[in-house]
Parts: sequence; C-alpha cells; structure tokens
Amino acid sequence: MADPTGIFVGATAEGQRQTLELKRANRHGLIAGATGTGKTVTLQGIAEGFSKAGVPVFVADVKGDLAGLAMAGSAMAKTHEAFAARAAEIGMTGPGPDSWAYADNPVIFWDLFGQSGHPVRTTISEMGPLLLARLMALNEVQEGVLNLVFKVADEQGMLLLDLPDLQAMLQWAAENAADLSAKYGNVTRATVGTIQRQLLQLEAQGGDGFFGEPALDVKDMMLVDDSGRGTISVLAADKLMAAPKLYATFLLWLLSELFETLPEVGDPDKPSLVFFFDEAHLLFDDAAPALIDKVEQVVRLIRSKGVGVYFITQNPIDVPDDVAGQLGNRVQHKLNAFTPREQKAVVAAAQTFRASPGVDVATAITELKVGEALVSLLLPDGSPAPVSRTLIRPPCSRVGPLTDKERAVMVSTSPVAGKYDTAVNRESAAEMLAAKAGDAKAAVEKAKADAELAKQQAEAAKAAAAQAKLDAAEQARRDKEAERAAAAQAKAEERARVAAEREAAKPTFTDKMIQSAARSVASSVGRQVAGQLGGQLLRGLLGGLFKR
Repeated sequence: MADPTGIFVGATAEGQRQTLELKRANRHGLIAGATGTGKTVTLQGIAEGFSKAGVPVFVADVKGDLAGLAMAGSAMAKTHEAFAARAAEIGMTGPGPDSWAYADNPVIFWDLFGQSGHPVRTTISEMGPLLLARLMALNEVQEGVLNLVFKVADEQGMLLLDLPDLQAMLQWAAENAADLSAKYGNVTRATVGTIQRQLLQLEAQGGDGFFGEPALDVKDMMLVDDSGRGTISVLAADKLMAAPKLYATFLLWLLSELFETLPEVGDPDKPSLVFFFDEAHLLFDDAAPALIDKVEQVVRLIRSKGVGVYFITQNPIDVPDDVAGQLGNRVQHKLNAFTPREQKAVVAAAQTFRASPGVDVATAITELKVGEALVSLLLPDGSPAPVSRTLIRPPCSRVGPLTDKERAVMVSTSPVAGKYDTAVNRESAAEMLAAKAGDAKAAVEKAKADAELAKQQAEAAKAAAAQAKLDAAEQARRDKEAERAAAAQAKAEERARVAAEREAAKPTFTDKMIQSAARSVASSVGRQVAGQLGGQLLRGLLGGLFKR
C-alpha cells in the first residue's frame, strides 16, 4: 500500500527518497521544464499518488495523453522498458508501499464542449463581470458597462444564466442608454456594441455551450470511490486550447468557485482536492493587474480550504512573482539556455531553490535528462528541503490517450453519468425581457388597434351624419314636392269645383228655350199689364183733375 503520510515522487542517485508530504500538499507547487523533458509523466505519477491517498484530483488534459490515467499500463507499451529500468534504479521493484505495478485509477472525463466527456457548464452570474471582462479582453470603460449590466439585472431580479441572457441585457442597456447614463454614468451604444461583438466571438469559440444549466457542482469533482481512492477529473482540453482565453478563464473560475464553496479547514492531514493547472502561462499572458491580484488572492487563500494548486508550465518566469512566492513544492525539469530569455529563466529558477551542497542548480538545470528533475519539496515542518537532483518515478497507468470506445465506456459508467447531459433553459433575463417587450408590443398594437377602431367609428359616425343630412335633405325635398303637389292638386280641385259650379249654373238648351219663352210671355204680359196699369193710373190722375 502507499505511504499514508506522503507521495513518493522519486529518488536521488544516492537513494534519497523525495516525498511530497500530504500535510503540506496544500501549499501549492510548480512543475516546470522545456517540452519533452517529462513534465506530463511527473504530473501523472503525482496525480496517481494523490488518488491512492484518497485525495480527489483535477487535471487539464492539454495533449490528450493524460486520459491514460483511467487505464492500467501495459508491458507491451513502448515506454515499458524505460519505465521498468527507472523503477529498478530508484528501488521500486521489490515489495513495499511504493512498489511499481501497473494499475488504473478512478477517472471522470469532462469536456466544456460535451464531446469527450460530461458537459461542464456554469452561469453568467457565477462567472461574474471580472472574469468575463478578462475572457473578452475588455478595457476599463467596457468592463464598467458590463458591471453596470450585472448590477441592473440583479436589481430587477433577472437571472443571467447563458449568453442570450447577457446579450438581451446588453441590448436593453443600449436601448435605454440615456436613462442609465443619468443614473449610473456614461453608457453609450458604441461601448455596448463592442461588448456584443466580443460576445459573438466568445460564442464562436464554443462559449454558448459553456454558459447555461445545469451548472457544475464542484462536489462532483471531489468524489472518492468505494476503495477509498480519490477520483481524477480529467478535462479534455485539446480542442479547448484553440480558445486559450476560454481555457484559462474557465480554470480560474473553477478555482474561484472552489474557494467560495468549500469550508475553511486550515491545514488538514491531506488536501480536499489537488488542482493541476497545465499551460499555466495562458492564465497570465496579457492579464490585467486586477486579474493577477485575483489569482494571487485565490492561490493564497484557497490553501485554508484544503485545496492545493500546482502550475505546470515550460518556463518558471511565466508565473508572476507574487504567485510564484506561494508555490512551496517545486519540480524543475530541464531548461534550455540558448536565448537571453531562456538564460534569464535558468537563473530565476535556480534562485527559487534552497541551496544544497554539491549541487550547482543553474548548471544542473541545463544538464538534466528526460525523467530527471531538480526537486525541492516541503518538509514536515513546512520548510523547503534542499534541492536535489532526482529521478522521477514512472507512472503505473497508461502513458497515452484512450480509444474512442474506451472513453465512451468510461463516460457511460461514471458516477455522474446523465446528470449534466441535457441542458436546461429556465426563465431568465432573455425570456423576461422578451416577455416585457412582448407586453409592450402588445400594448402598442392594442393602442394602434383601439385608435384604428376609434378612427373607423368616427368615420362611420361622420358617414352616418352625412347620410342623415342627405336623407333629411331628400326628405325635405320630397316633403316640399309633396306640398307643391298637394297645393297644385287643391288648386286644380278648386278650379274644377268652380268650373263645375259655373258649368252647373249655366242653363241648358231647354232651360234657355223656356226662359226665352218666359221672357217673351213676360214681355207680352208686361206690356199688357203695364198698359192696364198705365191706363188706370192715367184715369185716376185725370179724374182727380176733372173733379176739381
């Protein structure tokens, strides 16, 4: 069985064992060296040691060969003879806790793109504006606007879960730039447009798959199997390396998430988790001071959470001094010294080790062979051990990639199989803003419809009034014509009556004859009467005269 207090890293030519103390493993470390000098094999052997000690491990598989941790090595492998010879040279062939024998490890595969492992997701809110600004290479003004968008979303209770949420909030900010500027400071459409373009680039790099739910539960990277071995979480990073900022930002986010999630444990007997950050220079290339400060803060404080962070890089000067000062356990493979920068790196690396009698560190760094390294690990009392030239122990698992079939079997039988496979899209900022926009649009449409209806009703009333006016005029005309007709009719009737009366008053032919005869008779009689009356009157008058 393995040493319960430490991990066997290798041995010197004199047989001095180099052991990484589990109680000091959370004091972080550095594995450095030029390409092809054995960094990956060193990392693999140390990861195996942590797993056997019951410590969960996270590694980023940049080249694809760390996937071999899941399978036992084989005597048929081309590295077998070299590993067997090295194991014999450092005393690992006999019985004992560090005897060398091929064995596999409990491995869980992860992949931000969900192709070579379980999908890894986080939300926009969990990533935060600082890391997003780093991811999108924003300047201070643009980062300020991004912070404003996060603040407004929080104030209005809108969740930022995925890229569409952030894009929707930025679009809203552009549309309401004047109001936001009055309350929070200058916000311009041009600045928002720049952030939107950076988001599109991030989306093109695969960021749309990384942001969303279900978000990663970091506890799933801290599992222990039934035999007490810590699981090794292997992140497929071969394709991720095509988007180096996404890679570096994700690993920094994961460290930050561990720091915020895990409880304080001080200095435990062994770490809660060991985190290997391969190609560490990508984290610091063109990094803003605020980001460097955050990395230093996380590295310094996460130790008390029981997490050990180990940076793997080609050149030790890639790690800023403030961060490098936190790295207590060091394994330095060969460095070349052909260029001034390489010579500077050799000198800088040599100065970080505790001097050891008989070891010229600056010279030895350029003379190391493959699989050999200068090692300085923390002693049980916390002090660094003097540097020693050490032959690194060979790993027990396969050195090399898995086949697609082997990987598929491992993914389908892992402890988290099915937990993260299906993305979830619950109501968040994008949906809420769309609903508000829909409500506003519906209100506008309703107002337009109401206005159109009112217009139609007004036009109908106007038409009705005009028609009523026409009808009244027509009726008046008809009434007037009727009156004229009635008057004409009455006049005609009156003329007819008068004519009838006149006609009726006219004597008929018979009447005329009778009247004519009557007049003749009357005329004749009248003359006779008149004669008689006249005679009588005359006689009367004459008689009176004669009597006198």
